This record gives sequence, structure tokens and C-alpha cells, in this order.
Amino acid sequence: MNKPAIHLTQVAALLSTAMLSGCGGSAKTSTDLTKVDPAQPVSSWQMVWNDEFETSNIDTKKWSHEINCDGGGNNEAQCYTDNDENSFIADGILNIVAKPAEDGSAKPYTSARLNSRYKADFKYGRFEISAKLPSGQGSWPAFWMMPTDEVYGGWPRSGEIDIVEAVNLKAATAEGGTESNVHGTLHYGREWPNNASSGKSYQLPDSINPADDFHTYAIEWQEGEIRWYVDNYLYATQRKSTVRYNSKDEAVGLAHKGWFTEYFDQTSGELKTYWTDAPYDQKFYMILNFAVGGNWPENVNELGIDASAFENGQTFAIDYVRVYECSIDVNTGKGCETVRAGYDKLDDALVEGAAPVPAPPSTGIAQNLTIFDGAVNPNWPAWDCCGGSTPSVVNDAEKGDVMRFTVGEQPTVNGFISRGEFITDPEGKASPFDASPIIDNGSISFAVKVVSAPSNPDSTWLMKVESIGGATAIEIPLSTSTEASTPITGQWQTYTFPLQALADLGLDISSIDVIMIFPAWGTGSGAEYLVDDVQISQPVSSPKLVLFENEVNPDWPLWDCCGGSTPTEEMDDAEHGLVAEFVIGAQPTVMGFITRSANGGADKPFDASAIIDNGVLQFDLKVVNAPSNPDSTWLIKLESDNGATAVEWPITNSVEGVIPVSGQWQTHSFKVSELAAAGLDISAIDVIMIFPAWGTGEGAVYRVDNAKILDPDANATSGLTLFKDTVANQWSIWDCCGGSTPTEEQDDDAHGMVAEYKIGAQPTVMGFFAQDGIYHDASADLATGVVRFEMKVVDAPSNPDAVWTFKIESGDASTAVELPLAASSEGEAVKNGVWQTYTFTLQSLYDAGLDISAIDVVMVFPSWGAGEGAVYRIDNAIIATP
Repeated sequence: MNKPAIHLTQVAALLSTAMLSGCGGSAKTSTDLTKVDPAQPVSSWQMVWNDEFETSNIDTKKWSHEINCDGGGNNEAQCYTDNDENSFIADGILNIVAKPAEDGSAKPYTSARLNSRYKADFKYGRFEISAKLPSGQGSWPAFWMMPTDEVYGGWPRSGEIDIVEAVNLKAATAEGGTESNVHGTLHYGREWPNNASSGKSYQLPDSINPADDFHTYAIEWQEGEIRWYVDNYLYATQRKSTVRYNSKDEAVGLAHKGWFTEYFDQTSGELKTYWTDAPYDQKFYMILNFAVGGNWPENVNELGIDASAFENGQTFAIDYVRVYECSIDVNTGKGCETVRAGYDKLDDALVEGAAPVPAPPSTGIAQNLTIFDGAVNPNWPAWDCCGGSTPSVVNDAEKGDVMRFTVGEQPTVNGFISRGEFITDPEGKASPFDASPIIDNGSISFAVKVVSAPSNPDSTWLMKVESIGGATAIEIPLSTSTEASTPITGQWQTYTFPLQALADLGLDISSIDVIMIFPAWGTGSGAEYLVDDVQISQPVSSPKLVLFENEVNPDWPLWDCCGGSTPTEEMDDAEHGLVAEFVIGAQPTVMGFITRSANGGADKPFDASAIIDNGVLQFDLKVVNAPSNPDSTWLIKLESDNGATAVEWPITNSVEGVIPVSGQWQTHSFKVSELAAAGLDISAIDVIMIFPAWGTGEGAVYRVDNAKILDPDANATSGLTLFKDTVANQWSIWDCCGGSTPTEEQDDDAHGMVAEYKIGAQPTVMGFFAQDGIYHDASADLATGVVRFEMKVVDAPSNPDAVWTFKIESGDASTAVELPLAASSEGEAVKNGVWQTYTFTLQSLYDAGLDISAIDVVMVFPSWGAGEGAVYRIDNAIIATP
């Protein structure tokens, strides 16, 4: 409730909105006692401390008065005193009274605040108060707890537990009702002002107002969990965060987002985030107080303080305070839970906390980050540090949508930031970038156009990069970029900074979270500039799992779990060709793809960690025969790490959201990020199932094709597309020596426009030819790249001994490799009238002597002099990493 006094009046005023969310929680709940009977505390709760207020005076062995006018760190309007008029016992009731102060006092009101520090300090238990709360605009009573010893650091790192607090009871609400909420809240996390909180509000049934009579307010606090009660009805549950680990025991997410704390590691001295029982694993003491006004109450309901509500004194009346210990396990507080159905459900009593999601571990796999390329990355918003401007997307005639920054009279820096407190887009999240895997060839690059130069002619344009929340940083002039240029007004210019150079200057590139581009501090007034193409990148490939595409992946065989059938590969339509077919009989079963050796696989689980942001599981499904059970639901199920984690979803959870329709091919896509959020360890996926719900699938026959897990953007063809609908720019479809002119022709629906070649009596070779001086450098794709094309023979050569051949040349024929098509990865003989795929790896061509840095001819033809009469078509020809 009340924060340690912070003498920063101006800052506190600015933060009033933030404090509104920091105190008291948000979501309302209302009790319906006709549905759930409140459970009474079990008999194993044993009272270990209490104050029934039956004495004539406040017991100083139990309570200490705090005496100050600090305003509680919340700009409150009272001084706390130990005067009898502000706190006294009468008729078995402790009265804490807030009233007007005498003229000339430091604050306009006086009140009381009592605490039990060093007199009644507890770790775990049930803490209960019976009280009648005060009313009136500006009233703020509370029963709460603070740590006896700040083991984890200053507020709120060592925690705060608000058992009950309320503001402005009986005042008018913005909706026209009457204020009647009580609140239970936790405060924790990082140092103020980056503190976090979470909680819930509650309204008594039947429009009862807490200011009308006495009610009991309590928490039950045990290891890892705290529960809130009003009149023994459990309305809120908060828990520690539950970290989700992958198969390598690396933190990759949160199974439950609860509380957290941040403190300095005693061994390394490093400031770290912890998702443990801390800070709620230490002794806390109790506080009773009645504040008047402050940032929270004065900014809601009727606003300000209603002096008339306090002119005769306003009373916070307490009948008793009691503390119970769980005798079943005093060390953990567990075993005495007073719970009800729904206490652990997010759509009921369970509260989601404010813990940050652990940064995923470095995958060691090179990845690129696009911060801005005409569209805002929600994880990296544009940012004006200190000048008060709002960066905005504007249209530039040359580059389209770009980011506009300005600098006014107030000194500032501008750029892009990925820290939680600056991310406002609900789709965004703090995403520091680990550039370690691309340090050798990676860089930070961006384009800048100065619209108006700073009024100071001596201003220097700079780039600044920070990491780990500012723990390391470098600041260098733009003129030190690879381009070694300085901005020229009215011109777009590109700047590139190698990552290795930045690391050599002291930047920790494993957690980059700020990139700034700006005129030097205090010299930028009058500057207006545009920024685009902001990236941390190098040419990379992305992990991809192909389960079935024209053939089954031998490491991931087709699998019938329990039905005794053998899934098969069958020929479907011209578009899909060979597909996987599953048949379900009377025996309940699930079916799909598996890589576990016990089931015939190669024990090669797929690690999708590197593509968690954009990756998808995608497949085409055609139901040939629907299950005989009309109520059957089609599902997917994924397992990882030998079943340690699993996710099972209706197929309608796909991005497309379609229900399978018999006789139709339909595509279904599922985001890897959503599978991970649902609890799947995506680092060791080893089973992927597609099936009608267990026991309902009898009679089903269905086919699957194009099943894969990939990042669609990262795995798009990255090299040269020689032909897809038309020939590549600066390349031609080519007849070397026969005098014909190859043409572009319409084929079937799947292929559309294709390249067609015809061979007459003159011996020739045919294919794709680059213009003079044009070469394709495939060096970057050597490790994973291929030359791949599809071919259909319309008419075979008249010579039955003709050998279909593939030839590739580079550097004006300085190197060449010629191979039969049967030497392709597929190894298939040519069949008339059928589209067939042929693949040659760049590595094999390189090993055979081809200079892959200057490819300029790709040929497909019947062997020289044996091709007369041949008519054939080629499509989807690439030199790339597919």
C-alpha cells in the first residue's frame, strides 16, 4: 500500500498514472455464493499471534507507531502521529482516525500508522483482520505487510503484500455507481520506478459496501503461493512464476507468469532476474494505516480529497488481527489450503503476474533481425529518449514508408529500443538480440536521410548501441562506418558497422537492446531526419524440418501408434503427386510422423527454437473418407523430448481455422510461438500427429502432403530463380546450336507458364544462359544450396539410347560439370508426360570442380546428337538454399 518515503515531489506527480496501476490491481470479481460455498479454514490452522484490542491502550509490545509527515512516498496529505485522537482502543475496537490538522501544520490531515516490525514478524501463515473500512473521497485504509529485513534490496525488490486496501469508498464511480472495491496486491520486481505489481479487486455480494459494517479480510501465504479472502471467500490467487525449460535445461519461457524479483548475485555481483519463491520467502511484518489522499485516491472517482468527509474525523475500525500457522508444515505453510474450484484458473481467481519472460538462450544458429524496413517491429519501437517528440512513420518518395525523427530545444537521443517499459504495442515484447552467432560476418546497418540539419554547424552525427539494459554501450560517429561517409542533407545514405568491430570496442553483442542514431547530445536542435532498413544481419539459413514432400523423410517415418495399420505412400493428383496415406480401422489410434528409434525413426528431434518468432508447422490434408462417427473432431498433437511435454489442439486452431472437408486438399498452419506458449518444449520435437479424436476415427482415410516446420520468410528461396512463370532477369531460355527459339508456354494449373524446348535434326544443347558479363555467385549457399528444377518430357527423342543430361558452366566455361539426370538426388529415370524433380547439391558440383562463384549457364538436354524429336518443359528452376 504505502511505499518508503521518496522525496521526489515532481517525479511523483509525473508518475501518478503509473502509481494508479501499481496499487490495487485491476480486474473486478463479484461473488455468487449460490454457486460456490466458501470453504472455512481447516482445523490445522493454529493461532500463533493475535490482538483482540480488549486492553485499554494500544499494546506497545505488539505495535509501534510511525511518526512522520513523509506522505508515504505517494504524496499523501497526512502526518502520522501517536496521539490518542488518531489511534485509540474503545469497546474492544482499534480506531485509526484521520482528521483535519491544526492550522499551520505540515500537512492538512493527521492519522496513524502502526507496524509490528521486530515484534511480530512471520514467514508464511494466515493473516486475518476484521475491520470496518472508512469512506469518503480521499480515504485510503490498508492492512499490509513489508519485509523485516530487505534481503533482496530496497522497495520493491524485497516485496510487499497488500492484504486489503480500499480508496474512496462510497464515492461516485466514473460509471455512475458507488465505489465499493477492495483490493489485494503484490509489489515486487525491479527497483523503483521500474517496479512491478499484480493483483485483483473484489466487490462484496448484494451491493454491500465495506464501509457499512465489519468484514474479515485475509491472506493465506505459503511457499510459492498467496491467496486473498473476503469473509472466507477466496477471490484471488497469486503464485511464483514457473519457468519452462527445454531439453537442454535452458530457460525458454514461463508456464505460469507470476511474481519475480531482481537482485545482485552475491558471488558475481551481477544484477540478475530470479523466478523463484523470492521475495516472498522471508519474514514480513504487519502494518495498519489510514492515509488521506495521495496519487491513487486523488486521481480516481470524484478526484482530489472531499474535506467534508473528514471534518468530523473518518475512522478505520479494527475488531481484531490474527495470525495462524499451518501445523501440518510450518516450514512451507503448505497443507492447510482453504480453496475452492477455480482458485487456480486464470479465468477465475488466478492472477497473472508481471514477470518478464526469460530471454531465450542463444541457439548458436545465425539469425537476422529487422528492426525497421517500412513497417514497425512491435518488439523494437521507435523512441525519443528525452526530447518529448513522437517518432512517426511518413512516406518518402524514394523509399516509401520510413521513420521520422526530430530534435527540438530539449537535448535528446533518438532510435529504436527493446525494453519492456518502452513497448506499448500489445503484440510486442522485450526482445534483446543475441548477435553472437553472426559476429564473424554480421553487421548493424541502416539508411539515413537528413531533411533538416541541426542549427549547430559543428554537430556530429553518431550511432550508439547498448546491451543488457545499458550494462555495456558504445558511441561512435557515423563517419566510422564501413562507408566512411557523413550525412548530406537531402540524400539517402547507408551506414554499416561490423559486429566484430563493435565487440572489440567493448559492446556485449549477446543482448543488444537499443540502437540510436542522432546528432551529438545538446547540438541537435532543429534536426529532422528519416531512417529506414535498420537491421542486424548477415546471410543466413534457417532450420527446417520436412516431414513429407513428394516422399517421406526417412528419419521421420509414417506411424500408426496403436491401430496395427501400415501408413503408405500413394499417388494423388498432378499437383501433389506422391502423398502419405493413413487408414483407421476399429482399433482406436493416433497417426502421424515420429523420429523415435523405438518406432523406426532416427532419433533426430527437431529444434525449432531459432524460428520461434515466425516459424510454423504446416501441412496439406485431404480427407478421402470421413470417420463413421459424425461427431469426430480432427486434432493435431505434438510431443517433445520423449513425451516430456505435449500439446494437443483441434485442427481448427490453425491460422486458417478451417474444418477438414472430405475430398478437398486444405492447408493448415500452426505458429511455433503459440505451441511453445501452450507448453511444448520446441527444442526437441519428436512426434507430430494428425488424426480424428481417439476412439472416434474408425473408417477414416486421409492423406497428408507438404508437411514441414519452417520459417516461411527465412526459408524462401534465397538465391537465383532461373524460371518460375518467366525467365530470370538478365537470363534467357536458350538453344545453343540448333537454331530454334525456346518459348514460354501454359502448362497445368500447378505449373502455369513454363519454358518449352524443341530439338530438331541439328545437334544442340539447351537450357538457361546469362547475358555477357552476368554471373551468379552461389558461394553463400554452398553448405545447403542446390540446383533444382522440374522437367516434363512431352515427346521423347526418336533415339531410344539418348541419355538425359544436366550440364552447368561458370566463368565463361572456364569450369563445367556434366552429369546424367539419373545422378540427381532423386535418382529417377525420365518418364514421359510426368513432371519430375531433379536436385544437384552445390557441394557435389563444387567437389566435381565447378567454380560456383560465377555460374552463367545451366543446361538440360538429351545427349549431344541423340535428341532429335524431343519436346520438353522446365519449371521452378533455382540455384539457391531452398
